Amino acid sequence: MSTQAPHSATPAPAEAHLGRRRLGVPAVVFMIIAASAPLTVVAGGVTSNFAVSGLVGIPLSFVVLGAVLILFVVGYSAMSHHIHNAGAFYAYVARGLGKPVGVGAAWVAIVSYNAMQIGIYGLFGFALSSFIAAMTGAELAWWLCALMGWVVVGLFGINKVDLSAKVLGVLVALEFVVVAVYDVVALRVAPEGVSGAALEPQALFVGGVGAALAFSIAAFMGFESGAIYNEEVKDPRRTAGRATFIAVIVISVFYAFSAWAMSVGTGPTQIVAASREMGPDLMFVFLSEHAATVFSDFAQLMFITSLLAALIAFHQVVARYFFSLGREGVLPSYLAGISRRTQAPAAGSLTQSALALVLLAVFAIAGTGHEYGPLFPVLTLFTWLTNMGAFGLVLLLAMTSLAVVGYFRRHRDLYSLWTRAIAPTVSAALLVAVFALIVINFDVLIGLEGDSILSWLLPALVLIPGAAGTVWAWMLRSRRPDLYAGIGRGGELE
Repeated sequence: MSTQAPHSATPAPAEAHLGRRRLGVPAVVFMIIAASAPLTVVAGGVTSNFAVSGLVGIPLSFVVLGAVLILFVVGYSAMSHHIHNAGAFYAYVARGLGKPVGVGAAWVAIVSYNAMQIGIYGLFGFALSSFIAAMTGAELAWWLCALMGWVVVGLFGINKVDLSAKVLGVLVALEFVVVAVYDVVALRVAPEGVSGAALEPQALFVGGVGAALAFSIAAFMGFESGAIYNEEVKDPRRTAGRATFIAVIVISVFYAFSAWAMSVGTGPTQIVAASREMGPDLMFVFLSEHAATVFSDFAQLMFITSLLAALIAFHQVVARYFFSLGREGVLPSYLAGISRRTQAPAAGSLTQSALALVLLAVFAIAGTGHEYGPLFPVLTLFTWLTNMGAFGLVLLLAMTSLAVVGYFRRHRDLYSLWTRAIAPTVSAALLVAVFALIVINFDVLIGLEGDSILSWLLPALVLIPGAAGTVWAWMLRSRRPDLYAGIGRGGELE
């Protein structure tokens, strides 16, 4: 595999383009949903939310947040018709709120997406290690299992994006089948009867609602990645917007229904206690008791492939951010290197793989002999980094909504007042409220009790690069005005 990287300090967009016309709406929908990891969310995220918040109304939280994100997508989709850039958040914020803020947002995005992707390796390594031990009796270290996934993810990263889309499509379809079977069995068992208790407002909007919403918003992360593929889709003006609308609706309805089915299958009065006792195993123990053992084993295998699908999807996102920022000279230009054979962002992919390898090594060493034992990668690498990533991404969602308003203020004739102002303004306000809830409940989200350095250090690791990126952009404005002028415009097709 060879790469082609521009040699000048300011890469020319014409010399660095990703593969054109490869992806249609279904492919992008699968890429988005794969990042969301449906089976992982239902088995792990929903049970954790029941356990931590102590609320039965978790299903309703997905309905509420789905409505908020639909408002976000109204403006986001309209913006995607006019700005086609592999660094979506970066380009949108740069064009709507100014180039310095855009570069700051880009650096926040780089840190946040890397944190989400690398953090998932912790749960993947643990889950694969546990599955191998249960099936064969062989004891493999979590980090060795994580490295197996790392190799697979890296290979997908340097290959054609439509290969990833096809594989992820199959995996996502199988995830939906597993969860759908669980839902049907849960509704059939229903020890307390089929009840709508978990969907009643009073089951959610009480003390603990902040933690519940903060947990639930993390389940949607990745839904916004559609526009990142806008340089590679068949119809840049429509594909990303349509795919994102479809994905948000599917994700919110699917999660709400499955969380409700889980409450019914265990019993609304028992679901919180059961989630605290068994955690992610609740779903698999339930299937082993009420369905064929072989299906329970298959569900656990699909849980692992769900994590692998999310790793691949987030890796593709990070690689494209590196590519976009390298192409415009905001980061070193070698990051704009692409494969001549596959037209994949090879340099960005290899860079992301290298970062993941370094952090895996750090956590592997830190976990040796740790008191957490086998759960070390779950309670540290996975919990810390994925919540750190969600923190940054929700902030970026709010900034992007404001950027939509800023951009269309200069293009008033393009859309209705609802699309260019009302919907994005309301979504920005609601997303800021959700962001505030994450800040307030961050210690709870990362499993800490009382004050800890991590409760402010992890958010700081997201915010400080954002401030540094803004300062860097101001420096470029005075030192490299030619480069500064191209910020947020690479890859535009209009």
